Amino acid sequence: MFGICNLSIVPLRKEPFNTSEMINQLVFGEHFEVLERDKEWSKIRLSFDNYEGFIDNKQYEIISESIYKQLFSEENKYVGNLIDFIINKENNTLTTVPLGAYLPFYKENSFNINDTKFNYEGNVFLGKLSKSSIIEIAYLFLNVPYLLGGKTPFGTDCSGFTQTVFRLCGYNLFRDVQEQATQGEALSFIEESEAGDLAFFDDEEGNIIHVGIVMNDCNIIHSYGKVRIDKLDHSGIYNIDEKKYTHKLRVIKRYIAH
Repeated sequence: MFGICNLSIVPLRKEPFNTSEMINQLVFGEHFEVLERDKEWSKIRLSFDNYEGFIDNKQYEIISESIYKQLFSEENKYVGNLIDFIINKENNTLTTVPLGAYLPFYKENSFNINDTKFNYEGNVFLGKLSKSSIIEIAYLFLNVPYLLGGKTPFGTDCSGFTQTVFRLCGYNLFRDVQEQATQGEALSFIEESEAGDLAFFDDEEGNIIHVGIVMNDCNIIHSYGKVRIDKLDHSGIYNIDEKKYTHKLRVIKRYIAH
């Protein structure tokens, strides 16, 4: 069985009940495989990054395997405005959608989910963008509050922020920070880093716990309390508000060459 998110933002939970921890989110148009389904909950695997969790059965629409395979193989197109809306042409109702929502089979301002036709006339991101676009899109998230499991302009954690920014530029990162740290090419020195590289930080036990996007002039943009810009050096992140180091640098990795 396969499904697609037909609502704005839906929580993906660790266990099949509403009080369980939110470990990720689905945005409108995001599709997935249904691994298990009971009366109220489904265990799913997202097609984009294979992330697994539980979703309320009332918060998605079932699609056929053929539609799922078409979605899996087509070029992704995303909502390009921080907040926008789509119009359900069947009943003329609006659905608010966030930056990064999927537009399945989008063409000439319209698309279908099963038999329902939708209209969207806003900005669209598609294809691979230049490395410089990473920082431009990251700026759109400035001051977005930290939210564990979040990945939208309404709230995001550190790896949800980096994954969404890179996805909008046409690049695939894993969802969790430890998995993202396995991607890309490690740099030997911080002086080799450039805007658009990823910086990872560890705890006292050596576990990777944080990630941010390197900027020019020894700065970094990352989600810590909110999406913010701080200083980056050999030691780690120096928080300009708290006037202290908050994260210890582990490694800088290059995911996009140019």
